[in-house]
Amino acid sequence: MADSAASYHSKDGDTVDEIVWRHYGNTVSGAFERVLETNRGLADLGPVPPVGTIVLLPVFEETKEAESVSLCD
Repeated sequence: MADSAASYHSKDGDTVDEIVWRHYGNTVSGAFERVLETNRGLADLGPVPPVGTIVLLPVFEETKEAESVSLCD
């Protein structure tokens, strides 16, 4: 799944989903869930982790985009 990870130290008012969105944008499907899997116990801290919480942001293998099929030529 993940080869390595960048780390982020949470700041006052950061939410986990905001941290994930800022790092990945809309480029990785299921990024939020995958970050929670990588950071066991992070969800237990609630949506706003304490200041200074280290969040690992893994690098995911690229997934192939679905091929589009035209029904009309």
